[in-house]
Amino acid sequence: MASASSEPFAPAIDGHTHLLPDRLMGAIRGALAEQAGWQFDHPTAREGMEAQFRAAGVERYLALPYAHKPGMAVDLNEWLLDRAADSEMTVPFATVHGDDDVGAVVREAFAAGARGLKFQCPVQECGPADPRLDPAFELAAEHDRPILFHAGTAPLYEDSPHVGIESFETFTESYPEVRAACAHMGAFQTEGFLALVADHDNAFLDTSFAMSTEAAEHLGAEIDVSDDRLEALSESVFYGSDYPNIPYPYECERAGLLDRDLSESAFRDIFAWTAERFLGER
Repeated sequence: MASASSEPFAPAIDGHTHLLPDRLMGAIRGALAEQAGWQFDHPTAREGMEAQFRAAGVERYLALPYAHKPGMAVDLNEWLLDRAADSEMTVPFATVHGDDDVGAVVREAFAAGARGLKFQCPVQECGPADPRLDPAFELAAEHDRPILFHAGTAPLYEDSPHVGIESFETFTESYPEVRAACAHMGAFQTEGFLALVADHDNAFLDTSFAMSTEAAEHLGAEIDVSDDRLEALSESVFYGSDYPNIPYPYECERAGLLDRDLSESAFRDIFAWTAERFLGER
């Protein structure tokens, strides 16, 4: 077992964070406060976020935007890439809405340095099996860029037609050359997603929110994954937090993971190497 400040964690990559313009961040937090009753006190400016990451032993973080309506992705991607340009920690992703000129938006973002794509499927109302996004998926394959989907039903999307294991599996089989991650361990369909990543080399999961010590309270369900399962799938699971939009202390995201009986190599995978594999660096 390990403490939250011990060697198995640092240096780490946080594979699921959000760096967004103030107005958009405020709207997202307001919606989550209204829908789930969550309250947030973490900083949202890049400098404050990075200070928290450094204190925790995080060396880099994947910054994930998403466009909830058409016509905003270009400016949002440009804003994030500008913020990342003078940061050694920020790994900027890009997004696109299904009703945009999908190919043009993604091509521009990749040319400007976006390292991958993010889709918040239920909010954006487009998912991994949406044919409108095929140009984005084809460009991801062409440029060897990964995609992170919010494809599970947690925390508020059990009735959404844009999420679920079936559409994610369709993607992984249709685009075997594209590395695809499902956020939040695929909650609330974690068991099925674990089986899927075991069978698909291009499929990954991130631990954000679902593996937190606060998951049961804030998701309304405990996400049960055994130590043996994490050990066996450590090359397919990477650490993420959803920071700064988590309604509890940042250390809660890693404390439960560090308390598990895992090998040194599994800790290394989950906290760093698997994210590097997802990014195509390893």
